Amino acid sequence: MVAPLARELAEAAATEVGACLRPLAVRRIDTQTGARMAVPIPCGATRASKCPPCAERARRLRMWQAQEGWHLDTDPEIVTAEPTAEQLAVIGYRADLESARAAALAENDTAAVTDLDRAIGDADDMVRAAGARGSTRPPGERKPRRVRSTRRRQDAPNLPRLPVAARTVGRTFDTPDGRRYRPSTFLTLTLPSYGRVYSDGSPVDPDRYDYRRAARDAIHFGDLVDRFWQNLRRAVGWNVQYFAAVEPQRRGAPHLHAAVRGTIPRKLLRQVAAATYHQVWWPAHDEPTYSPDRPPIWDETREIPCYIDPDTGRPLRAWDDVLDELARDKAAPPAHVVQFGSQVDVQGVLGDTEQAGQCLRYLVKYLTKSLDECHEPDSTSAIAHVDRLADALRYEPCSPTCANWLLYGVAPENAKAGLVPGLCKGKAHKRENLGYGGRRCLVSRKWAGRNLTEHRTERREHVLRTLGVVGAAVEQSTPDGERERYTWEPIRPTDPDQPDRLELLLRLISERKRWREQYECARDQVAELPATDDQPAA
Repeated sequence: MVAPLARELAEAAATEVGACLRPLAVRRIDTQTGARMAVPIPCGATRASKCPPCAERARRLRMWQAQEGWHLDTDPEIVTAEPTAEQLAVIGYRADLESARAAALAENDTAAVTDLDRAIGDADDMVRAAGARGSTRPPGERKPRRVRSTRRRQDAPNLPRLPVAARTVGRTFDTPDGRRYRPSTFLTLTLPSYGRVYSDGSPVDPDRYDYRRAARDAIHFGDLVDRFWQNLRRAVGWNVQYFAAVEPQRRGAPHLHAAVRGTIPRKLLRQVAAATYHQVWWPAHDEPTYSPDRPPIWDETREIPCYIDPDTGRPLRAWDDVLDELARDKAAPPAHVVQFGSQVDVQGVLGDTEQAGQCLRYLVKYLTKSLDECHEPDSTSAIAHVDRLADALRYEPCSPTCANWLLYGVAPENAKAGLVPGLCKGKAHKRENLGYGGRRCLVSRKWAGRNLTEHRTERREHVLRTLGVVGAAVEQSTPDGERERYTWEPIRPTDPDQPDRLELLLRLISERKRWREQYECARDQVAELPATDDQPAA
C-alpha cells in the first residue's frame, strides 16, 4: 500500500518535465491512406487545481505579455491584414441583399423582407466565416436604446476632462546630467469597507457587516473598473494602456492590480478613483416579493408562455416593461451604486529593474488559482464569513437573465421554463468566484500590439528558429506542407475506440522530454556561435 501507483508516477514525471496531466485525445485522419491515429494535445487549463503544468505555462505567457507592453517607448503598430478576394465578394453580396431589403421595405412587401432578413443572417455568418472581425447591422428593427441623463452625481467630485490624444506612451523626464527616464506605474484599487475585520478577513461584528453591499459590489466590480479607465483617459488626455489582474482580499472583496504604461500624478489617480462610480439601472431588488419555497411558476397554456403568480395567476412584469417604466421615471434612484474605497496604492516603476520584476511576478501570482483559493480560510470565523458571503450571493440577481429576478416579481430577460431562484448558473453565484463573474486578466487593446494567441505563436516561432539555426530536426504531428492532407476530429466519450489515458500521458511525457533536450542543446550551440550580421550573438 505504500508503493505509489503507476498513474501517480506518471503524473509526477509529467509535472517535472512540464507535460499536461489531462491530455485531450483527438483523432488525426490521413485523407490519402485513411490511417487514423489518436494524438494527445495539452488541455490548456489555466487553473492549477485542474492541471498545474498547463496553468504554469499560461501564467508565464501572461507574465511575458505584461512585460512586453509595460515600458514601451513607442506606440505599438497594429497592422490590419488586407481584405482577401473572398471577403470582398462576401461583403458585396451582403451589400446587394441590404439594397434589396431597402427596396422591399419601400414597397411594403412583407414577405420579401422576411426572406431577405433570413438571407442577410446567412450572409452575416459568411462574413464572419471569411475571417472578418465585428459584424454588419443585424436584420430587422432594433430596440430603441434607453438613454439616461449623464449628469454626474452630486456626491461625486468633478473630474478634469481633456480631449484624448492617440498616443499610448507616457512622458519622459530629463535630469541635469543628461539622463532620461520613462517611468511607468503599478496601481492597486480596492472596494470600500463593509465593516471592521480581523487579520484573517473575518468581520469583528458579523451582524453589522454589510454582506448585501459586499455581494452587489463584487457582482458589478467589472463595470466599475471599465468606468475607471474611461475616466482616467479623459482626465489625463491620452490613451492609457494597462495590464490588470483581479484578485480577492482576505475579506473576500475583489481588488485590482494594474501595470499602467507611463506615469500619472498620484494626486490625479486618487482623484479619478474617488470620482469613479457605476450606477446599476435595474429594478429595485431590496425586498423580495416571493419566497424561494413558493416562487412564481411557468404557465405553458397561455398564448405567450410566461411566469405567473402562484396564488393569483397574474403574469409577472416583463423585463423590458420594467426598464421602460424606470427610464420614464426621471426621479427614480439606481438600484445600486458601486464605488472604490479610499485605499489607492500607486508606485512609480522603471523598466529593467528588480522592482519591475517583483511587480510583474506579483501581478500574475494568483492567476493559476480560483478566487476562493487565493486566501484559504485558516480559522472557523473566516470559514463562516465565506459561507455568509456565499449565502448573500445565492439570491442576489447577477444579470438581466438571472433566475433570482423571479423572487422580486420580475420576469428575467428572455425568460424560459425551468428557472429556479437560487440555482442560477451565472459565474457570480459560484463559490469559487466570490461574486465576481468577469475575466481575471484585463488587457487593453493597444498594450503590446498583439493578442495572447499571437504572443503564443511568437514564442513557438522563437523555439523553431533556435532549433533551425543548428539544423535540429523538429518533429510535428502535422509536418509543414502537408496540412491539407490531414483532418482532425475530437474523440468523444461515447466513441467506442477510446485510447488509454495513461498511454496518452506517457506519450506526452516522452515528447516533452525530447523537445526540452533538443531546445536546450540548440540554445547552448547558438550561444557558442560567433555573432554575424544575420545572426546576432545570443
